[in-house]
Amino acid sequence: MASFRATFLFLQAILSLAYGQDTSSTGLEAYPNCALECIVTAFGGGSCAPTNQTCICTNEQLQNNITACVTESCPIIEALSTKNISATRCGLPVRNRSGKHVSTSVSMFIFAAVFVGLRFGYKVFAKIEFGMNDWLVLASIVATTPAIFVNVFGTASSGLGKDIWTLPPDKITDTIKYFWVATILYFLDTALTKLSIISFYIHIFPSARVRRLLWGTFAVTSAWGFAFVVGSIVQCQPISYFWTHWDGLHKGHCASPDGIGWSHAIMNIIFDLWILAIPLSQLRKMKLHWKKKVGIAIMFFLGTFVTVVSIVRLPSLAYFTSTTNVTMNFYDLSLWSTVEVCLGIVCACLPTIRLLLVRVFPILGRTNRQRSSEQDALICHARRE
Repeated sequence: MASFRATFLFLQAILSLAYGQDTSSTGLEAYPNCALECIVTAFGGGSCAPTNQTCICTNEQLQNNITACVTESCPIIEALSTKNISATRCGLPVRNRSGKHVSTSVSMFIFAAVFVGLRFGYKVFAKIEFGMNDWLVLASIVATTPAIFVNVFGTASSGLGKDIWTLPPDKITDTIKYFWVATILYFLDTALTKLSIISFYIHIFPSARVRRLLWGTFAVTSAWGFAFVVGSIVQCQPISYFWTHWDGLHKGHCASPDGIGWSHAIMNIIFDLWILAIPLSQLRKMKLHWKKKVGIAIMFFLGTFVTVVSIVRLPSLAYFTSTTNVTMNFYDLSLWSTVEVCLGIVCACLPTIRLLLVRVFPILGRTNRQRSSEQDALICHARRE
């Protein structure tokens, strides 16, 4: 201990001369006590002189040795404080991606809300009765509204998109808490959007066999959404352990976040493909001109954009339990989840938007006689089923 103390005082004196400032703010005393022995031991290896700041900041082996020792010796909060002091002294850039998250969340929400507004506005104008699919998509945009508020005024303002060591402990806790809320709303939104699309198919495909298949899909999707919403709420006991366990100071336990995240993501993609396959399987049986079939198929295939986003989102799940920089590495997961939900709402509105475009731009549409013949073809096909 005497040897360590002597070495510490020697390094402190040298660093005070090197920085030309009071050691209380720029020397070793700025570091937590638990980190001091790690730093002194690392300098004892002789790889860098204590006054050579460039060597200290660029010597990867020295940094790795200090990091490994601090991680082993210090509580998490003090380890993060050590990282922040070192990063500041080495002039590492302060990363902040929260602004992009806010702009993306707001713009995607406005985009989805405009489509929902056009959907309901057109049906009111055309005096088309609202159906279950309309109310479900309305429920989805309503559920998305607090999710966007959480993104903007919760996760982003608390620290999402920033390195965890640059944040005070209370901001880290707040960021993870808001992320938990956003995850629950994401599970709810994805289920509601799928239910809206399924109920639309139930409305346009009156075949008894197809309707049984669709109602079965509706029931399974409802159970899937309910299970994940409830599961995400109670995955940790106590519930608050989800956003407090990061500091290592609280007691509790959680179900596997990896299991919840990956199982939902994979089932989400499977449901998307299944919901796309049902109308396409019926489309080929309809007595429509091939050009009309192609047009309707293209509209259905636009829904695959949501599936593409779901697939792009998958790599971000890899950080769910392995990362130590949660406020930065949860950024992509949060961003792509927001994009996926909003695009899902847009895709659910496409059939009505198509009717609106035909009304506004008649050249894109067809004559009343063509419309009637296509509707008759659909009904006749359903009766044969």
